[in-house]
Amino acid sequence: MGHAVVIGGGIGGLTAAVALRRRGWTVTVCERAPSLDPVGSGLAVAANALKALDEIGAGEAVRKLSAIRGDGGIRRADGRWLSRTSEAAAAARYGGDSVVLLLRATLVNLLAERLDGAELLLGTAAELVDAETGAVRVGDREIQADLVVAVDGIRSAVRRALFPAHPAPEYAGVTAWRFVAPRPDVPFGTTESWGAGLVFGVMPLVDDLVYCYATDAVPEGGAAPGGDEKAELARLFGGWHAPIPQAIALADPATVMRHDIYSLNEPLPTLHRGRVALLGDAAHAMTPNLGQGACQAIEDAVVLAGLADRPGGLAAYTAARLPRTTAIVRRSRRICRLTRMRNPLAVRLRDSVMALGNRYGGQAMLRQMDDVLGWRPPRL
Repeated sequence: MGHAVVIGGGIGGLTAAVALRRRGWTVTVCERAPSLDPVGSGLAVAANALKALDEIGAGEAVRKLSAIRGDGGIRRADGRWLSRTSEAAAAARYGGDSVVLLLRATLVNLLAERLDGAELLLGTAAELVDAETGAVRVGDREIQADLVVAVDGIRSAVRRALFPAHPAPEYAGVTAWRFVAPRPDVPFGTTESWGAGLVFGVMPLVDDLVYCYATDAVPEGGAAPGGDEKAELARLFGGWHAPIPQAIALADPATVMRHDIYSLNEPLPTLHRGRVALLGDAAHAMTPNLGQGACQAIEDAVVLAGLADRPGGLAAYTAARLPRTTAIVRRSRRICRLTRMRNPLAVRLRDSVMALGNRYGGQAMLRQMDDVLGWRPPRL
């Protein structure tokens, strides 16, 4: 095997590094940040990503360190159910798995522990010099790479260099908040609640913690008055059903993060060029509505590692990943549009259709996810 340079030390980059090391590659991981500590938030790892993590020997450890999603679904702001899913039904449908919930830092640390001799360069920016030869400038040295894996995020410099005329990611029309707080002392499960242009999600974690996220359909670039994003959440969601107000009240204001959401709406023509492969948000940034951003990066990494050492391997990687990720980006964006509705009549119709489908379709919501969650790593 040859030498791979992985640009980016997030979940996708670390998964790629671990997967490539297991197949005998020499690996250098370059991370611009001074540490691997991710922005503090929770993460849902769905059945498809768990199966991919099994391929690199990390699946069981992730399961053991995570909370099980349990029964859940989508609710209205007043708590009325619009659509429900059963943990038992999901696990039976997807080979014993549904979705597990953990801190993003937990997964990053677990992957970092499995780098198995890969060179990890922190506080080091990697600059792609030549996609055809694989020459990469890393700090004050140049590495001649047989494979360059670009996992440098939604504003990927590598993507811009390879596809300078390609449209940049576009604002999805929503801003998002995230925080982790002590678990409220009221009964609750894993839910996502929809209002008029508003969404609030609640995910129980281990160690008596809860991860919450929220979105609002507002213009790009906004901020709460005085920068108090916790107060903004309380203003928007303080009258919603339990445990939403209680979770907001328990949040440390300093840990509430706000970021606008972007999506790469125009798919790339290919996920590779020369010796370079794009992965994760650099390849197919998507809205978070399907909970598949990190999951698709994990899938990418495992598939790429299985193909990269074969003749025509990067072309095969594009063929395997581009149609799937394009479809998931588009589907997630469609759901995002539904959550942005503010017109009372449109919201009422949306909610009625969802409730009707749940009432007469049984596990309709679950069946609609078969093509996403039912994925299995190809035999490579």
